[in-house]
Amino acid sequence: MTTEFASRLLQALGSECVLTQPDDIAPWLTDWRGIYRGNAQAVVRPRTVEEVSKALAMCNDAGVAVVPRGGNTGLCGGATPDAEPTNVVICLDRMTAVRSIDTVANTMVAEAGCILGNLRRAAQDADRLLPLSLAAEDSSQIGGNLATNAGGVNVVRYGMTRELVLGIEAVLPNGEIFHGLRTLRKDNTGYDLKQLFIGSEGTLGIITAVALRLYARADVRSVVLAAVESPAQALELFERLFAKCGARMQAFEFFTGDCLDITLKHAEGLQEPFDQRYPGYVLLELADTTDEAALNALLESVIGDALEDGLCVDAAVSASLAQLQTLWKLREEISEAQRADGPHLKHDISLPIEHIPAFMVSAEARIRAVEPGVRPFIFGHFGDGNLHYNLSRPEGAPTDWAAKEGYALTAEVLDEVMQYGGSISAEHGIGQLKLQDFKRLKNPLEQRMMHDIKRLLDPKGIMNPGKLLS
Repeated sequence: MTTEFASRLLQALGSECVLTQPDDIAPWLTDWRGIYRGNAQAVVRPRTVEEVSKALAMCNDAGVAVVPRGGNTGLCGGATPDAEPTNVVICLDRMTAVRSIDTVANTMVAEAGCILGNLRRAAQDADRLLPLSLAAEDSSQIGGNLATNAGGVNVVRYGMTRELVLGIEAVLPNGEIFHGLRTLRKDNTGYDLKQLFIGSEGTLGIITAVALRLYARADVRSVVLAAVESPAQALELFERLFAKCGARMQAFEFFTGDCLDITLKHAEGLQEPFDQRYPGYVLLELADTTDEAALNALLESVIGDALEDGLCVDAAVSASLAQLQTLWKLREEISEAQRADGPHLKHDISLPIEHIPAFMVSAEARIRAVEPGVRPFIFGHFGDGNLHYNLSRPEGAPTDWAAKEGYALTAEVLDEVMQYGGSISAEHGIGQLKLQDFKRLKNPLEQRMMHDIKRLLDPKGIMNPGKLLS
C-alpha cells in the first residue's frame, strides 16, 4: 500500500520518477553481496538536479530518511537502507550525461549516475586518460566513487578519487543546490567545501555531478610479475623501482602464494607463472605516452638489476598485450576465487608502507592465537599502503563460520592495524559493516568534529541513517 508521503512524491515528480510498489522497490533494498537488506516506502530515480532538489526538500520537510544509491558495488552496506519502513532511496542511475570534455584544460564534467568504465572510455575517445580504475568500474557510478573516495589500482601514480576532483555539484538535505562545479586548478578563496562531500558516504547531501581531471593517455604499458621471498623483500623492490622508474610506475600490487593457489584453483584459463611456487608476488606496471621500446628496456634493466641484487627471486616481463592481460588476471581474479572458496572476512586496511612487513608478521601471529586454522589471503595495492587482509574459514569449518566467529578475528586485525598507525578503511568506506569499529577506534576529537559538520549541514539527520556517523 502506497503511503501518504510516497503519494506526495508521486504527485510532485511523476510515476516515471517514483517507484512505490513492493516488487518495484525490492531491487533497491539489498546490497550486491546479499549481506544487508532494508526497507523503504519509495525509490526516487531523478533525471535532473532539480528533481533531486525537490525530492530532498520534501523529505527534509517531512523528516523522512534518505538513502543515496549509486551502482550498488560497495562492500560495506553504505547504500542499503536500514530496517525503517519510511526510508526513501534516491538512485541517480538516470543522471548519465557527460556534460563536457575539454582537451585544452583537460577536464571532464559528468553527472553522478555515469558508469565509471563509460567515463574512462569517453576520455579515451577524446585522446585523454581518466586514471580512476577499479574492479567494479563497469557497474560502479562516479557519484558513488566520490562518496566513498574510491581507490583502485592506479593510486600510486594518480592518487585517490579526491585527488582527481576539481569541483562538484551537490544537493544539500534541505534541497539547496551547491554549485561548486568548477574546473579551476587554483581557487584560494577559503575552505575547499567539495572535499566535505568526497568520502562522506551520502551523509551530508547527494553529489549530482563532478568535474574531473584528465591526463595524457598512457597507452604504452609494460608489466612484470616478480616473485619475492617475503613482504620485506617486496618493500625493498618497491623502493628500488620507485627510485628508478619515477612517475612511470602506475601500479605496484602484492599478493601471497596462497592467493595464487586459490586463484589457479577457481579461475579458468590461468597457468602457473613460474616453475615453482614462491611465498609472494609483486605485479608492477609501468606506463608512458610513447616509446614502447624505451619503456621495456627500462623495465628489463631495473628488474635485471633487482634480480642480481637479491630484491626478487624470479621475474616474468610481458612481451605482448595478451601476456600483460594474463599477468593482471592473476591479481584481478583473487576476489572472485575467494568468493568461490566460501564465506570469508574482508578487511580493507591501510598502513604506513614501511610497516607492512612487520604488520603481516604480527597480525598473523595475533589471529592464529585466536583461531589457529584460519586461512589468510592477503593482497592489495602495496605501493600505496592498502592491503585487503582477508580471512577464510579453517578447512572443514561450516559455511556460517564467518558470521558466527568473524567479529572476534576482525577486532584482532583492526586493533593490530591501529598499533601501526594505520586505518581500518582504505578505500571501501565505513557503511554499516565498520560502524562499530569506527566508533571504537576513531579519534574522539575527529568523531566530534565530523558530527558537528553533520549537524550543520543535516540538522534533521535525514541523510543515510545507520551509516558512518550513526
